[in-house]
Amino acid sequence: MTWTDRLTLFEPLDYIAVAVLIVSWIAIGLRIENPGKHPSVSTLTTEYRREWMKQMLTRDPRIFDSQILSILRQGTAFFASTCMIAIGGVLALIGNAERLAGLAQDLTLESDPIVVWELKLIAVILLAINGFLSFVWSHRLFGYCAVVMAAVPNDPNHPAAPTRAHKAAELNISGARAYNRGLRSIYFAMAATAWLLGAIPLILAVLFTLAVLYRREFASNSREALLLPETGPEPKPAKHPEI
Repeated sequence: MTWTDRLTLFEPLDYIAVAVLIVSWIAIGLRIENPGKHPSVSTLTTEYRREWMKQMLTRDPRIFDSQILSILRQGTAFFASTCMIAIGGVLALIGNAERLAGLAQDLTLESDPIVVWELKLIAVILLAINGFLSFVWSHRLFGYCAVVMAAVPNDPNHPAAPTRAHKAAELNISGARAYNRGLRSIYFAMAATAWLLGAIPLILAVLFTLAVLYRREFASNSREALLLPETGPEPKPAKHPEI
């Protein structure tokens, strides 16, 4: 069976659902990273990362800064490992697609060929691989940031100190951007598993994921906290927990 023959096994609604997945994944990423006048949580924390490196210049000793960076690297390593486990698990499912097809047929009452279920799982793998690559790159960028931070002179009045601190901040920001991209890939990979139940469940899962991401970045209590003025009354506790 050629690839052309395999593609004809899918309904037009499946192609629409995949298009919704891809467009939503790309669109929310662009919206978060280029928010314009309505900044996202990720954008707001960018300035705090720059401020962090400015404060590092005069902090003595700088053990606190190295500990924070170590925590960030541990997070990227954890999610990279998680992606590897997820990729291995999905590959194992593809190798035993007969059982998966039987279970999916019981849930959906559809008797599609096994190759259809395998292609649906490949979509999940591709998103997980993208997440893995993003987390690995984020881990390396935080490592580069650590090296540059170590090269910042202890004397804050040294001519090279502000420039190197700025370089460390930009590397830190790039690492955080790659980390966030990896997380979004994982979110949409989880949504893509709904395709096993059909095109409509996939569209609903993608829209739900899109709504959750948008709320967390643009309408969450975390964002309100970051937008509070530096001076003023203490903020009121959140009425609703984050989701």
